[in-house]
Amino acid sequence: MENPRPQAPGITPPMAPLPLPLHPPIAPIPAPPRASAPAAAGSDDDDDVDYEVSDDHRAARERHERAVQELMQRRRAYAMAVPTNDSAVRARLRRLGEPITLFGEREMERRDRLRALMVRLEAEGQFDRLLRAQEDEQGGAADEEDAEQIQYPFFTEGTKELLQARVDIAQYSLPRAKARVERAKRRLADPDEDPEAEADLVVKQAGEFVLECSEIGDDRPLTGCSFSRDASMLATSSWSGIIKVWSMPQIKKIATLKGHTERATDVAFSPVDNCLATASADKTAKLWNSDGTLLMSFDGHLDRLARLAFHPSGKYLGTASFDKTWRLWDINTGTELLLQEGHSRSVYGVSFHPDGSLAASCGLDAHARVWDLRSGRLYCTLIGHVKPVLGVSFSPNGHLVATASEDNFCRIWDLRTRKMLYSIPAHKSLISHVKFEPQEGYYLATSSYDTKAALWSTRDYKPIKSLAGHESKVTSLDISGDGQQIVTVSHDRTIKMWTCRSNAQDNEMELD
Repeated sequence: MENPRPQAPGITPPMAPLPLPLHPPIAPIPAPPRASAPAAAGSDDDDDVDYEVSDDHRAARERHERAVQELMQRRRAYAMAVPTNDSAVRARLRRLGEPITLFGEREMERRDRLRALMVRLEAEGQFDRLLRAQEDEQGGAADEEDAEQIQYPFFTEGTKELLQARVDIAQYSLPRAKARVERAKRRLADPDEDPEAEADLVVKQAGEFVLECSEIGDDRPLTGCSFSRDASMLATSSWSGIIKVWSMPQIKKIATLKGHTERATDVAFSPVDNCLATASADKTAKLWNSDGTLLMSFDGHLDRLARLAFHPSGKYLGTASFDKTWRLWDINTGTELLLQEGHSRSVYGVSFHPDGSLAASCGLDAHARVWDLRSGRLYCTLIGHVKPVLGVSFSPNGHLVATASEDNFCRIWDLRTRKMLYSIPAHKSLISHVKFEPQEGYYLATSSYDTKAALWSTRDYKPIKSLAGHESKVTSLDISGDGQQIVTVSHDRTIKMWTCRSNAQDNEMELD
């Protein structure tokens, strides 16, 4: 019997590993069968498989490729420099041999057609045509610009009559401006002159204005009034379209002027004779003799008229209209010399500088504009009101302008600095008119829809006197040449005359 082999002490025989659980392999997800591309028989490699493409798929692929090409062409087209001016677009098309316009084609469509043409020529490799067209366009650009400047100037050419009127206005205004400046210097240098004391005296007298008389002016509300140059006559306008002339100071009717077919909006006496001009809502202005004879009619405005004013020379008439323009007329020939635009809304008032060199217009755009009649240029724009400006007036000193507005404020402007000097909260309702005292401009008068007129000192712009007496809206006022009479008209159909009683007493004492 054989003995077993001895084993080393301390050595444990190895154990057999445990068997792992066996799982069946996961089958791959079968790919969806392709009916349109079955595998070819006898082919085992996927890379060598040939597919049959249907006609619908081929057509869809071609449409997609064309769409991509069109998109890329469109992107390149928008990246190209194409003229924006329609005349330049037409010229480029003409140089490329294409029709400059098609039936019913608009500017943007014509520009898109040029852009597409340029992209197509670039894609076809016809760079020479594009370069040649651009060189021709650049070569003739200078000549075309010169021709365009000659044909289309930046300004509106005036007539020979307007040129002659500008020359006459310059010849009239320059001596007057020189005399005004020399007089101011002389008064300042003369030790016997005391402007401050004189201004205090005039303001004191203005504080003593009282209601002298009242008269019914018409059956309809009154819209305007004007003194004659010597204050011997007064003219009034009303909604009835009738203009009446009154003798002063008794306010007795001496003439009735009938000719307007709509309501009359304003009236003004000539500063050199007894002629007067009237404005109406029938789009016309008329020139009359004081006895009621119609001398001339000024037709041309496209909408109703508002205010009007005579030039200091008496040769020209300015009219403001709701057609957003004001116009200058020759009263001797009836010719329209100037059609001035510039306001964005209706023009309501117009006034002339005492020297005759400037004109001011105001309108419903809340702006007033000052124009140089000698050159036709805009001198400045007075911006500050927040509502329509209804009245404008120049001071006799030549450098102040007053504007009246619907915002209840009267604003004073300095033409030397072109800025607002003072703002007067004058009334509780809109201010319909404003006028400077015509002698030295020591005070100004305002009329308002709060049924009152008011006087203001031009030294400190403090109130001097409130003229209360009307029962309805005060539409207009005027001051006599000597500054001692003020007339107001209202919607209550009355004319009211205000006089300075102390001055009348002083005159009687001097006569005695």
